[in-house]
Amino acid sequence: MAAIGFVLPRITYHGIGTLEKLKELSGNKAVIVTGGSSMKKSGVLQKAQDFLKESGIASSVFDGVEPDPSIETVKKGAALMNKEEPDLIIGIGGCSAIDAAKAMWVFYEHPETTLEEIIPPFTIKALRKKASFVAVPSTSGTGTEVTCVSVITDRKKGVKYPLVSYELTPDIAIVDGELCVSMPPSVTANTGLDALAHNTEAYVSTLSDPYTDPLARQSVNMIFKSLPIAYKEPENLDARQAMHDASCLAGIAFTNALLGIVHAMAHQLGGMFGIPHGCANAILMPNVVRYNSSATKKYEDLAKALGKKSAEDYASEIEKLRASVNVPATVQEYGISQSDWDAKLDEITTNAMADACVGANPRTPTEADIRKIFECCYSGKKVDF
Repeated sequence: MAAIGFVLPRITYHGIGTLEKLKELSGNKAVIVTGGSSMKKSGVLQKAQDFLKESGIASSVFDGVEPDPSIETVKKGAALMNKEEPDLIIGIGGCSAIDAAKAMWVFYEHPETTLEEIIPPFTIKALRKKASFVAVPSTSGTGTEVTCVSVITDRKKGVKYPLVSYELTPDIAIVDGELCVSMPPSVTANTGLDALAHNTEAYVSTLSDPYTDPLARQSVNMIFKSLPIAYKEPENLDARQAMHDASCLAGIAFTNALLGIVHAMAHQLGGMFGIPHGCANAILMPNVVRYNSSATKKYEDLAKALGKKSAEDYASEIEKLRASVNVPATVQEYGISQSDWDAKLDEITTNAMADACVGANPRTPTEADIRKIFECCYSGKKVDF
């Protein structure tokens, strides 16, 4: 049997109040990367800087990272890092902020690198010669605080690129559910369903193993139980921490087992049409379960964990959960016109086939398969092939 690695951050702190673990970091200077204003308004950013100050660590902030961060934003952040010369990079906020910070880290350590050079999986050169990386998520979705992935958008091409390298796995993750209280319901829903796509795809991946499967299954159970509560009761800290932990577990599972065509296709819906990533995953997931079910029996395990039996039962339970948190069921329902869809269908199909996530999918798709799944998910027809 071939040797298989299992990659994790050096340490993951989890639980309400663990933001305070920033006090225990060592270093001289940190650059904090964050998004819009939510971390500032909630006081989290100031708390983080105060905790760092107690450790004797100076800090500066790169803020304004947009949803689906662009390569232009990444280059701006890397320029600031080259000026400030931090030995700590801290991503605080939603997945976009942390993903952007990861990519900035690459260009800070290797200024000569181009985006094109690091698009192929596992091509990023060794990091940590200049700085280590700390991730502090405020949304419960991507699990980016423990993953080897950073998703960056080329807006000129309308394409999302998942940068994949174990070099990108953070050194320290802080999973504090209290940071999620300010998430709007729509963000709670979309990010929670994103996490469900992670654990579901990791569980059926061709690279899944006895280390990743228990994490993925546990995460599935936690999300079905806790997402509706977190959505309806945003200040329920038990539900918030459960979702944060579920997202992290899913992240550990998929960073080691990788993903599949739900994500390969969702990247195109986001890059081309601006559909939020979790929403895109939720639209695609039930039909991908149906498509993949001819190649794996593992969806039945997930159905049984929910008190059901078949892959179709599992797809239906995803649809029910999606509806309970008011996420659109189809691309058409999201608001994409038929004419816009038809004009881009060939392009997103081709791009999806080229996505790095296709390789670990349990059923090997053809371009015609991907196109047909897209068409079914546009209108709401069930996949039956």
